Amino acid sequence: MENTNYSFPAADVEKELSPGNNTSVEVDSVSSEISEFRTEKSEDKSEEKEQGKNDPMQKFKTTMIVSGVVIVVLGVAMAVSKKLKENRA
Repeated sequence: MENTNYSFPAADVEKELSPGNNTSVEVDSVSSEISEFRTEKSEDKSEEKEQGKNDPMQKFKTTMIVSGVVIVVLGVAMAVSKKLKENRA
């Protein structure tokens, strides 16, 4: 059988216990690229949202949707009250 060693690699105790003395910082290039991409993507989305809020057609659509919901709620309330009146009579 082979003599395999499954132990953890040795650590630099001085470096781990006093992180303030460690002046060399290693940067993972893949992680930093992903972070930059996400930042740029979120900035693009925020610009699109700002443009959408100022769009007059968007305001009109929102007004129409809210009006439709109010009409539906009033219609349901009238239908329920009509059924309650029929049940009493």
